[in-house]
Amino acid sequence: MEALTTESAMPFYGGNFLDATLKGKSGKTYELRGALCLVTQHYPDSVNQAIFPNTLLKPGEVFQSQTVYAFSTK
Repeated sequence: MEALTTESAMPFYGGNFLDATLKGKSGKTYELRGALCLVTQHYPDSVNQAIFPNTLLKPGEVFQSQTVYAFSTK
């Protein structure tokens, strides 16, 4: 998998807090560390860190972002 994005960060969530009490599609349970989530976004806490890219969006401004996930086999 290849991820191309205009965003500055891609946090990873691995399902460390999932447990068998959560039900998903067709009643399947979610197991501990049974998930993978990659979300492109600005750096967390950007608004409070001067060294991070600016995240301020003023009235009338437009925010645009693009992320492409490319899957291939060799």
